[in-house]
Amino acid sequence: MYQAEQEPTPANFFRIPEELRTRDQWVNWRFEERDGKPTKMPYNPRTGERAKSTDSATWSSFVTVVSACDKGTYSGIGYVFSSGDPYTGVDPDHCRDPETGEIEAWAQCWVERLDGYVEVSPTGEGLHIIVKGKSPRNGKRTVDGKTVEIYSAERYFTCTGVQP
Repeated sequence: MYQAEQEPTPANFFRIPEELRTRDQWVNWRFEERDGKPTKMPYNPRTGERAKSTDSATWSSFVTVVSACDKGTYSGIGYVFSSGDPYTGVDPDHCRDPETGEIEAWAQCWVERLDGYVEVSPTGEGLHIIVKGKSPRNGKRTVDGKTVEIYSAERYFTCTGVQP
């Protein structure tokens, strides 16, 4: 799926911008089956219990989640968007060829227009874009027949640090 130098490793996590890394809005995640499909469930590494994107008491520091991930307990790390931060996450799915790294034109337009931090999603088939600014509403939007999820609060994005 990923080339060896592009795996979501603790070393790659430090490619995430420092201004995000300094916020205590981080969780770990692992794949679990829900309704017959694999899903990325968030966890609080301090307690080992599930984290909630609506409860800051279940979030941790960047260093804490990277350390927990490095121990092999979790599949990865994630950033939680909240009403108290200035960030919005944009998630164009199924827009990148994981073998070639080619990004479809419609998603590349989002990347260029938003001019934020961009990384490859854990599947290698999508992107995550984090920008300063707030969206008036959370949720899925269909633009030119393509679905994009946009969240400013009460959701989290898995983070890889893998650059497109």
